Amino acid sequence: MDFTQVRTQFPTLAQTLNDYPLCYLDTAATSHKPQQVLDAMTQFYLKTNANVHRAAHQLSSQATREYEAVREQVRRFIHAKRREEVIFTHGTTEAINMVAHGLKKDLKSGQIILIDSLAHHANIVPWQVIAQETGAMIKPIPLAADGRLDLLAYETLLLEKPAIVALSHVSNALGILNPIQELIQKAKTVGAITVIDGAQAVAHLDIDVQQLECDFYAFSGHKMYGPTGIGILYGRFKALDSLTPLITGGEMIQSVSFEKTEFNVLPNRLEAGTPPIAEVIGLGEAITFLTHIPQTIRAEHESALLHYLQQQLANLPDIVLYGVHKDNIGAVAFNVYGEHHQDVGTLLDQQAIAIRCGHHCAMPLMQTLNIKGCCRASIGIYTNKQDIDNFVDGLKMVKDILL
Repeated sequence: MDFTQVRTQFPTLAQTLNDYPLCYLDTAATSHKPQQVLDAMTQFYLKTNANVHRAAHQLSSQATREYEAVREQVRRFIHAKRREEVIFTHGTTEAINMVAHGLKKDLKSGQIILIDSLAHHANIVPWQVIAQETGAMIKPIPLAADGRLDLLAYETLLLEKPAIVALSHVSNALGILNPIQELIQKAKTVGAITVIDGAQAVAHLDIDVQQLECDFYAFSGHKMYGPTGIGILYGRFKALDSLTPLITGGEMIQSVSFEKTEFNVLPNRLEAGTPPIAEVIGLGEAITFLTHIPQTIRAEHESALLHYLQQQLANLPDIVLYGVHKDNIGAVAFNVYGEHHQDVGTLLDQQAIAIRCGHHCAMPLMQTLNIKGCCRASIGIYTNKQDIDNFVDGLKMVKDILL
């Protein structure tokens, strides 16, 4: 595979900033978009630009066909059994909130919700809110010394028969890959509902929700070379159909009177209001882009780059690495010893090197690591060895200034 040619499909990467070529190592925050995604969204607005599922005119019919074709694309992409199991949301955060709200009626005081200690706030805060409203209890799954989940502690917590187990597929802050299928299977033995945050996994791994056997799986388009403002909630049909809708109003109704409302069937029942139609079209094109490159080839390319990045950082003095493993996905977390992460990021930015600095929406994880925040360099399908070399050279200059 010619990844040099792949990179040329991303126009944003061709620019210079401060007279430096852009070195983008923040894909875990948001990925850039290939030209075909930008073109597909532009063409929708230029030629169609109609609402879906409503009008009888040709433009609306065309928009509906394109919109629902993407639902089928997503179904195939994640190997869901039925198209009704694919719900369009505005992102992973809304998807998890949708599940948490939808399950609230089934939670009782004293029931336990397990959350892994690597979790993004989007898979922590909604459960805290629901726990406060229902009297349920949040319990974190602790980490082992190497930064991975402590599997023995997890098995011990499962003895308490949690109602819900909320897990990250891949840590957004550290890039650690959880043994998600094993964790799901263990949760199933005690009857727990499993909710998986797949935002950091979906662009890197082959996701087969039937093989995983999770109840819910959520991800965002902008992490997989698609637009912002579009996400997916997958749910097993019965689990999804049992959710109380988070948002009500137009589109999701069967009938309305002033006496009562009857909700529509899936997927419409969970998709109230005018959806992000152009973003759905863009997501479909992003899936087309990804699936044209075999996942095994993508994984091989990214794994080689990530190992190179890990090795280069490990060889630098005064660099502290967090949770580095050979099977990590997409990201490396680090600090310059004794220096504030924000200072490091600012000085790198002056050289047009874009990384992420802060708590990465994982403050409980930072507390576990006994740090206030860290730097994170993350890669994508367009990243090349020169990006990493530029980053390492830039980091050496930062160290010379700070140390």
